[in-house]
Amino acid sequence: MEKIASINIGQEFGSPLGQTKTMGELVSLFLNASFAIAGLIVLFLFIFAGYSFITGAGSNDPQSIEKGKKAATSAIIGFIIILSAYWIIRIIEMITGSNFVTSPSI
Repeated sequence: MEKIASINIGQEFGSPLGQTKTMGELVSLFLNASFAIAGLIVLFLFIFAGYSFITGAGSNDPQSIEKGKKAATSAIIGFIIILSAYWIIRIIEMITGSNFVTSPSI
């Protein structure tokens, strides 16, 4: 019976998965991924808000325009929260002298 060669994907392709050694590196990986996902969600909210504005104005539908306004407001608030969280983490990094989000050692 032949064995299929196993390849350590983390080492071979430079993936952080399977290479985390400490809890700090795992938290750093989670924070970077969560900022990226949150940014994508905010982007899609802006796109949805713009689409609702355009379709509501084209069909003269005030409910659709209102839905677009609420989506745009939510996107702006979400962007402010994400940006604030990032800068709070950056300030903590500056105070402690570590770089667990901006340049992790993964």
